[in-house]
Amino acid sequence: MRTIDHRVGVPLCALFTPIVILIDWITRLFAGKPAMPRKVLFIELSEMGSAIIVDPAMRDTQARGAEIFFLIFKSNQASLSLLNTVPAENVFTIDSSSVVSLARDTLKFFVWARARKIDTVIDLELFSRFTALLTGLCGARRRVGYHIFHGEGLWRGNMLTHKVHYNPHIHIAKNFLSLIHAAFSTDQETPFSKIHIPDEAIKIAQAVIDPAVRQTVLDRIEALAKNAQCVFKLGNQPLFLVNPNASELLVQRRWAPERFSALIIELNRKWPDSLILITGSPSEFEYVENVRVGAQVSSALNFAGQVSFSELPALYSLADVMVTNDSGPGHFSSVTDLHTVVLFGPETPALYGSLGKSIPITAQLACSPCVSAANHRKTPCSDNVCMQAISVAQVMEKVAVQFEAARAHV
Repeated sequence: MRTIDHRVGVPLCALFTPIVILIDWITRLFAGKPAMPRKVLFIELSEMGSAIIVDPAMRDTQARGAEIFFLIFKSNQASLSLLNTVPAENVFTIDSSSVVSLARDTLKFFVWARARKIDTVIDLELFSRFTALLTGLCGARRRVGYHIFHGEGLWRGNMLTHKVHYNPHIHIAKNFLSLIHAAFSTDQETPFSKIHIPDEAIKIAQAVIDPAVRQTVLDRIEALAKNAQCVFKLGNQPLFLVNPNASELLVQRRWAPERFSALIIELNRKWPDSLILITGSPSEFEYVENVRVGAQVSSALNFAGQVSFSELPALYSLADVMVTNDSGPGHFSSVTDLHTVVLFGPETPALYGSLGKSIPITAQLACSPCVSAANHRKTPCSDNVCMQAISVAQVMEKVAVQFEAARAHV
């Protein structure tokens, strides 16, 4: 996808940039300045975690009186259901499973956007030429996104009316809020956005958990524990979640499976009456099973594929602490009170840390973070020493802190 975006996206951006500029000039000539945003479309195609991190920006948009819409890949649509900030009827999905479906849904999107009279687009992507083209050609008069200015590389044409400076030194949630400031600004800034964004502006809303769904998940846990001849009583015994996998898009984020196995052994040693659920998607069952077998702890159960995406908040509301690689669950859990420990390597918590009750661990090597907006989040590294440097003892120390905080909260 990166290769196509570069080899096809760059010439297409070059082709359509003068057309978009001409259309903008003609529109201003006959229609004057665009009105303030009323129907705002957010575009974030490929990052499920970002669909959570952008929630403060979407709620800020709603608070300003605008209706919000969202464009996302079909495979990532479920991430929007955790908080349901965007009405389901206002979400458009693109099927990226084939070139044909991608082209078909892209054309449908242009019709969809114009039918709903989208007047403002917020392009959340940092480097995608595809989303730049979607932004420039969807018919919206206000088009907000990140612009390269005097930087080299990552050229995306000139599709934007409001060009925002991406700040690699503040959390991405604050960068998203800077886009909203630009969209509603009555003055032109170069670059946008000349504002201070306080930490309290990026608090994540909490998911509403159906008690019936919570009970269903609990029943499933108790049944699995019973089948494994484990005794578990919620509230009386600690419940830990261990998420050992990470997306195939950046395998360097993975802590070694044997480290997770060793962690499980230590969890069981410190809290011998605990139940440990090793989580993952259905496709990660074998990976999770290898971790479980490596630990050989009877109260550590393979829980991969046992809950649907919509049931994740219910699962998180039952647990005391979760340990996870830097991946989706670290962000998904932020919509609940779950205390987490998140392991960072090629990326940094300063930019992509969970907005929940989370403690990040990072080795802070001289080469980290090695992925960023400047390199398409692609690294040449094949030896993730940044993750290998994180010890089981370090993680256990933070788990103990989070467990104490979780129990104090109860």
